[in-house]
Amino acid sequence: MAAVRLKTLAQTIARHPWSSLQDGLLLAMAMIVATLLALEYNLFSFVAELSEPQRRISLAEAIFLTMLLAVCIVTFVLRRLHEERRDVVSQVTGKARLREFRREASRDSLTDLANRRLMLKALKAATASPSSARRQHAFFLIDLNDFKRINDLHGHSLGDRVLQVVAQRFGAITRPSDLLARLGGDEFALLCHDVDRDAALAIARRLAESLEAEILVGEHSYNIGASIGAALIPNDGKKTEEIIRHADLAMYRAKGHDQPSVVFFEPTATYPQQNEAVKKV
Repeated sequence: MAAVRLKTLAQTIARHPWSSLQDGLLLAMAMIVATLLALEYNLFSFVAELSEPQRRISLAEAIFLTMLLAVCIVTFVLRRLHEERRDVVSQVTGKARLREFRREASRDSLTDLANRRLMLKALKAATASPSSARRQHAFFLIDLNDFKRINDLHGHSLGDRVLQVVAQRFGAITRPSDLLARLGGDEFALLCHDVDRDAALAIARRLAESLEAEILVGEHSYNIGASIGAALIPNDGKKTEEIIRHADLAMYRAKGHDQPSVVFFEPTATYPQQNEAVKKV
């Protein structure tokens, strides 16, 4: 334990050489001043008698010198330990700030969901993972129906509050392993790991059902539906761009229905105005 303490002390001195040198010089000067005062006022009477062979330092003088040296050493060590604690606190604070910065960089500021960047990163990892019949994933693009009307009638502030309610409802029905994100505006995305088509369909239906109840914001209530497009990994694509494109095409078909609906990508299906439908996540 003592060896560890000494090593820590040495490391602290190495990290703060100038302050250590300053403290060392200050304490050395304090000892010199104390010695000079002792000589001036004959506190150490033995100094004048050092030439006598029989002269020895008295017990009181030895205790005083030892205490003075001990105070200097303790003061120096305490200063180094204080610097060590300050370094630790600084490192912990720095790491906490870095974690917070990374979190803010990957979260949507309005809903506190994952943002576009984090979803793309997770989707890239999902498409890069080894594929098998037992390990499939589902990617959903979710677009709220007629949301623009809310902003036009009541302003963006109220529209933002509606989006927060929608995010809470979606978050309440997703699994801990799922990644729910807001991509921007009224568009959300959900990545579900280790699901087959039936399980993915059940999840998509729960998303749609979560919006069946009216959303109450202030004095207003809204009936908001969602158009959901889904693509399976790796069945519907092995690259991130393919999955996004196919989920977006499926969502575009879903928006063509008269009521909120869920559409899975089908390679043989017809997608009218295909060029206009595809957007980048």
